[in-house]
Amino acid sequence: MPSPTDTPQLELTVLMPCLNEAETLASCIRKSKRFLTESNIDGEVLIADNGSTDGSQDIARAEGAEVLDVSMRGYGAALLGGIAAAKGRFVIMGDADDSYDFSALQPFMNRLRAGSQLVMGNRFKGGIAPGAMPFLHKYFGNPVLSWLGRLFFNIDAGDFHCGLRGFETASIRRLGLRTTGMEFASEMLVRSALAGYRIDEAPTTLRPDGRSRPPHLRPWRDGWRHLSFLLMYSPRWLFFYPGVFLLTTGVAGAILLLPGPVRVGTIHFDLHTFLVACIAVLLGTQSISFALIARQFATAHGLTPPSKRFGAILDDLTLERLLVAGGVVATVGIVGFVWCIVQWASAGFGVLQYAQLVRVLTLSLTALAIGFQLALAAFLSAITAIPTR
Repeated sequence: MPSPTDTPQLELTVLMPCLNEAETLASCIRKSKRFLTESNIDGEVLIADNGSTDGSQDIARAEGAEVLDVSMRGYGAALLGGIAAAKGRFVIMGDADDSYDFSALQPFMNRLRAGSQLVMGNRFKGGIAPGAMPFLHKYFGNPVLSWLGRLFFNIDAGDFHCGLRGFETASIRRLGLRTTGMEFASEMLVRSALAGYRIDEAPTTLRPDGRSRPPHLRPWRDGWRHLSFLLMYSPRWLFFYPGVFLLTTGVAGAILLLPGPVRVGTIHFDLHTFLVACIAVLLGTQSISFALIARQFATAHGLTPPSKRFGAILDDLTLERLLVAGGVVATVGIVGFVWCIVQWASAGFGVLQYAQLVRVLTLSLTALAIGFQLALAAFLSAITAIPTR
């Protein structure tokens, strides 16, 4: 891919990723050029071609657009190449299928000139024409993924996956975006929010695209890629919060049932519920340790900025301290295990009070497992922190 331009030569680059868009590309380029002329903006139209075989490159050149050949396939790969080659101080990107109106980009320019570093189009505010968006995308997929994005990252954006958006070129380059598929749209927004960028929205209309072939988007595959990206960039929601829930409910259940059975109305809680509680404690501890490791790894590799609220706590969780904590928990487990052996021996290795002994034995084995797990997590955490040392 080309090296980023050191100094912007133009005010705006209108960037379109392209893969076999011969039917609609000329219309999109003409609208973009009309906008640049009528708005008196010094700009360019850049087509990041991803290996078209239908003559899209020749059409783009004939319409006066710049053409960049991007060999690596993928929506994100094409845009990464285009962003690196853009000559504009600002970039407004959009799909070349004629579903967006490139002659109506002034709301994006107004917000960019006012200091926004990322301006997201919002199709739900601007209007979605009949047939422009599949029913499941409009009422389920996009709203649910956008809601999860707002929940995970506290981003005030109503349309996480709008393909029409504008940004300050230098700011987006500094993020070092990496994904090459459709999840690039989520990465740009999430990484911008984590970096503390000023994010704004502009109402955007969406019309049915002008192509006769099916779209490149694969709803289930690309939806999963967006969802998995949101989860991987939020260890709190993927690991920490579920872990805290499992740990607290498991500890509460184990404490309640350790002395013996408990009856609530007609419901009888006994040994089997106690076993479930101990497993919940084990899984909760593991999930929380995964959250800490994932957070440390993401910070060490520059994927997320250091945590402002928990940075000091994470720094205090050194290899040695975690090993000591694991050793203490494992020791408790060993003591409990030895006590069970002694009880069995005192009965001549014969019949015992089964339920009570199993409770202590289960709790002891759980403590042993947690202690061993903490030791492994401590070393894994230290390995992920190597790049920061």
